[in-house]
Amino acid sequence: MKSTEQTKEIAIAGRSHGLCEKGDKITWRATHFGITQTLEVEITRLEFPTYFEDRMLKGAFKSMQHQHYFEIKNGKTLMRDIFEYTVPYGFFGWIFNHLILKRYMRKFLENRNRIIKKMAENGISILN
Repeated sequence: MKSTEQTKEIAIAGRSHGLCEKGDKITWRATHFGITQTLEVEITRLEFPTYFEDRMLKGAFKSMQHQHYFEIKNGKTLMRDIFEYTVPYGFFGWIFNHLILKRYMRKFLENRNRIIKKMAENGISILN
């Protein structure tokens, strides 16, 4: 939640503290494009401490899968995200995705990851 304060993202149901576990369902509320939205995800795969995947159960996307990989290289943790989604609304959704959403989501995730990196490097817990 600390890494997404710019969108006022908060967990409103399910796990909101500590480490996620396989099967956890979490409902998030955030503001994107000036619209308050909710997104419910489930942790569908977990290979602690190197990988976890969450998938959308309910939300604005037609479908969404987010994979998180963690690897130790040269004494540092490398985090890699694979964020895949499809949009609803046919041709209009396709246009919105290509003109606005794809760039917005990339910037959102890159900013979130920059904040997580800074917090980790400064010894600030992201688990509270």
